[in-house]
Amino acid sequence: MMKLLPTLTFIAAIAAGVVGGVFFAFSNFVMAALARLPVPSGIAAMNSINITVITPTFMTALFGTGLICLVLIAAVLFGWSQSGSYWLLAGAVIYFVGNPIVTMVFNVPLNDALAAVDPQSANGAAVWANHLNQWVMWNHVRTVTAIVAMACFIMALI
Repeated sequence: MMKLLPTLTFIAAIAAGVVGGVFFAFSNFVMAALARLPVPSGIAAMNSINITVITPTFMTALFGTGLICLVLIAAVLFGWSQSGSYWLLAGAVIYFVGNPIVTMVFNVPLNDALAAVDPQSANGAAVWANHLNQWVMWNHVRTVTAIVAMACFIMALI
């Protein structure tokens, strides 16, 4: 198992960077562009994105990396004296908490609330305003934690 650590760490670094890049794009210009649309159009676009993002490729990047992180955490706990173990543990915990957990606890419920609202209603406008504020804030968390985790994984390898 310990022989696989460098390979798993490399994969985790690349995947965390990819996930962080996707979330970076959303935090920096995708959500701002959606906010410029009329409320019903912004809601429709975001709901469409939330459906189309569920692909094997993105789900593997986001949640597969989380699974690799669980393996890395277990490996570190059994081989604590390995060089780079602290960086590896830090990256794995930061990614796992900051991405799969934040996604499921915060972003997905916000997406579900948005999907359930009538985009033409006053409530739709309120849900959209809340979505733009809260979803983006939690997306910033996902962005930063994915990038920090990537850096930790790189540090574990050098």
